[in-house]
Amino acid sequence: MTQASTTSRAFVSLIGAGPGDPGLLTLRGQHALQHADVVLFDYLANPELLRWCPDARTVYVGKKGFSEYITQEQINALIVQTAQENGGQRVARLKGGDVFVFGRGGEEAEACAEAGIPFEIVPGVTSAIAAPAYAGIPVTHRSVARSFAVLTGNTREGGAQYERLSGVDTLLLLMGVRNLDSIAAELIAAGRDPQTPAATVQWGTTHQQRVATGTLETIAQAVREAGLEAPAVTVVGEVVKLRDTLRWFDNMPGFGGPLSGKTVAVTRTRDGASALSDVLRARGADVLEVPLIRFEAASDGGEAALGALRDGAGWLLLTSNQAVTALFALLDTAGLDARALAHLNIAAVGPSTARSLAERGVRADFVPSTPGARHLAAELPLQPGEAALHLTSQLAEDELQKGLEARGIVYTRAELYRTEAAAPDLNKLERLKNAAVITLASGSAARHLAALADADFNPLNMPVAAMGPQTADAARDAGFTRVTVAETASLDALADAAERAVVDAAG
Repeated sequence: MTQASTTSRAFVSLIGAGPGDPGLLTLRGQHALQHADVVLFDYLANPELLRWCPDARTVYVGKKGFSEYITQEQINALIVQTAQENGGQRVARLKGGDVFVFGRGGEEAEACAEAGIPFEIVPGVTSAIAAPAYAGIPVTHRSVARSFAVLTGNTREGGAQYERLSGVDTLLLLMGVRNLDSIAAELIAAGRDPQTPAATVQWGTTHQQRVATGTLETIAQAVREAGLEAPAVTVVGEVVKLRDTLRWFDNMPGFGGPLSGKTVAVTRTRDGASALSDVLRARGADVLEVPLIRFEAASDGGEAALGALRDGAGWLLLTSNQAVTALFALLDTAGLDARALAHLNIAAVGPSTARSLAERGVRADFVPSTPGARHLAAELPLQPGEAALHLTSQLAEDELQKGLEARGIVYTRAELYRTEAAAPDLNKLERLKNAAVITLASGSAARHLAALADADFNPLNMPVAAMGPQTADAARDAGFTRVTVAETASLDALADAAERAVVDAAG
């Protein structure tokens, strides 16, 4: 009996993660990650891609340059072992670049085949082509280069290999930074013109991208002077001259800005993180999504909230996007829709919450001039003795209640959903330590982040950008001392605050 028949669920996806830009992952790769039970990822696979598999167990298998964290043979065995565990699991092996372009994917596929485990190959965008492209260097051009070859800089064949490539127009060298002096000398000895244009691209396709240019004779020295290291791709050929005309990525808005190449940690819930992450990525940031809170159903299943709605308080107060989401989920479960709110006036705490209502066909009757609970309490158009119902979580701040009751308004609160702590995995915690700034969109996120402090990691000393004064106050109360406040309650304003925090931290 084969192994495949005894572990019927076992399946391995060997996925090319692309060269670094998370947007270059293929749709097939995204699908495979979303359906994985376990993900084995290496050093060159952008950790942002793990956002597509939030419920999977993730395992870092290293392999950084010449100092391997784990050997290839051990990785092969781990893939097979993991796929066979628990009656068979879907394993995603996430590899930088393309699976079969100097990625040892063939060896990993062979290990699966020998163990009788079904597998698939999900090709990725190789850095050999993508890194030069992002540097403005096409590997072919009809009037300049009609052929190219991809080589590993770790080869020991030397000049014999290069002599065989004498007719190839463009050479692309992977993993060759350490050996660039000897590689250049051997290429020249094999007949390449020392004045052939050359360029080395480090961290191509990311906002850490750096480029050094020169000739075959000078490129090694240019790389040393620029301080470039692995991972890098070196291009040798006349196509390098086209960079002067085709340079585009490092001229894009956001490249070189305060967040360019910086890690920004986003601490919203998973559902709420992506929109802010996209805004930050557009400014050149490497985004680390670290959900610190999760939302669950109310402890009584929402019965108290439904009962309060039916009691007919004059105003319904909604103070977060999650409150809107939870309200309509509750109505749907009860077989109701927006018509159940027809007898109420509805107030939203700010424009973002108002937009969430509008997306469901409900227009907010009131939004304060400045977003926030204190402004809602001060400006809500009610007279003493009138009633307001606040549907929120069990952890709602009391600022709104105090403000309304001080005005003589009858305030009622009902639990609509629960806010609970979500512990980040160890990989994300390790990366969080090196973040340039952490964004906080709620007081709950601030408190949960502060609770992570221990002997090895103290987030209270890190710069944070807070969404509005109420979140900023909660952050300071939790012990944060380096707090930058967004000027308005919008994602762009929060990104602006993150930029200011990074600039201030740099002194």
